[in-house]
Formats: sequence, structure tokens, C-alpha cells
Amino acid sequence: MQGSVLMLAALGLFATLDANSKLLAGSYTVAQVVLIRHLVMLALLFGGRALRPGLGGELGTRHPWLHLLRAAAMLGSAIGFFQALREIPLAEGYLVYFTAPFMTLGLAALVLREAMPGRVWLWSAVGFSGVLVAMAPGLQAGGSLLAYAYALLGTVSYAIVLTVNRWLRHEAGLSKLILWSALPGALVLAPFAAMEWVPPSAGDWLALSANGVFAGAATICLSVAFRRASVAQLAPLEFSALVWAMLADFLLWSRLPEITTLAGGAIVVVACLMSQRVQKEA
Repeated sequence: MQGSVLMLAALGLFATLDANSKLLAGSYTVAQVVLIRHLVMLALLFGGRALRPGLGGELGTRHPWLHLLRAAAMLGSAIGFFQALREIPLAEGYLVYFTAPFMTLGLAALVLREAMPGRVWLWSAVGFSGVLVAMAPGLQAGGSLLAYAYALLGTVSYAIVLTVNRWLRHEAGLSKLILWSALPGALVLAPFAAMEWVPPSAGDWLALSANGVFAGAATICLSVAFRRASVAQLAPLEFSALVWAMLADFLLWSRLPEITTLAGGAIVVVACLMSQRVQKEA
């Protein structure tokens, strides 16, 4: 049960991170918000290691280029979803995110040369159709196609993160996951954040810093969860993120999900579960 509990905790933390970022998006640029997030993660990492030397394992790696690719993809994911959630509800953004497993399959077939049954691609198409069902009313009402494009960018980037994680699954240590994702991201974002820096209020400093805590804790919970339980056991739990997103939409923005969002979500969930079933049978 530990793996499942950690997975649910990670998803809840990610949803809280996204909701908090959406609240901050009206006042600060993506560069400033994500830079502070990464700096807080680094401060927590080195603060923890100062109190307990060696906490989280070694910082060095034999695969620096893979870690840098992962860092770039994580940055793309953060930027994509931040920009998307400025304009669309959390629940709709998460539906696009749920297509990441299908994109990961495509990357596995293209990059890792893994054979996929034909029915997997059929269910992938069904899953993407569910996203289109959820998107349709917003686009017909004049919603921003660019916002969904940003969500797609974030999802593709996240699929790359998942693929790189598979390459790095035998590398032990949690500290290097934080260091090699947060440090490169902070270095890249710093000049952009400086150009449009907005001095935060005391309350906003707390909210901006909380993002680093949420992101770091979610990353650790997710990594440990996959070490305690199988992918088959944890993958279905990812759909609980949609519940978190709908709850945040209602509590923070008094927004109930459209019937098309619920219908699209049901299509995506069924498609993902059937795709996983086909892979197990293959």
C-alpha cells in the first residue's frame, strides 16, 4: 500500500502546485515563478544535506546528458502547463496531460525500438478523441487554441521525462533527481526572470516558495512510489489527478466541469486502461 499512498500524495501535490501556479499567473511571468520554484528546491536539497550529510545519495551521475535532457523536458512541461492554465480550467489541462502515456508509447517505439501491438495505437487514437470532445465547447466559444497548444507542449515534454526516467531507472539516489532538474532550469530561467522581475509581496513570496516545496515533495513521492510498487499497480491511480483538478476548479474558481469535460475524461480514462490491458496481454 505504501506505493499507492505515495502515488496519490504525489498527484495531490502536483495538483496543488498547478492550482497555486494558476493563481500566481496573473501577476508574475512563468520565468519568475518557475525560477523561484527551482531555487527553493535547491535550497531544501542543500539545507537537508547540511543537516544530514549524504542525504538522498550521491549528486554525481554517469549519465549527465540524459539528466540534462530530462531537465530540459521538465522545463518545457512546467512552462507549457503554466501558460496553458492561465486560460483553461485545470480539469481540461489535465485531460491533455492524460495523453502522455500514449506519447510515451510512441517515443518507446521510436527511440527505444519497443514493439507495440496494433490495438495500442487504436486505443491511443480513442484517447486523443476524448481530449477533442472536452476541448470542443471551449474552442467553439472562442477559447484560445494557443492555450491547448501549450498544454500539448507540456504533455509532450512530460512524455519525454517519462521516457528518460526509464533510461535512468537503475541509477540510485533521490538528491540527483532534484539537483539535475532544478539547477539547469534555474540557470536557464534566471536572465529571463531578471528582465521582467516583479517584486513579490510577503504573501506572494510565501506562495511562490510553496511551489518549490510542492514540486520537490511531489518528485520524491513519485520516485519512491515507483520503487515500492509496479507500474501496472500505480498507473490507474494517475486518473485521480482529474478529481483533484475538478475540486480545485470548484473551490478556487467556482467552476463546475462541463458535461463534455466529463465525457471526454471518461473516454480518455477507458482508452488508457484498455491500452494498458493490451500491453499486458502482448
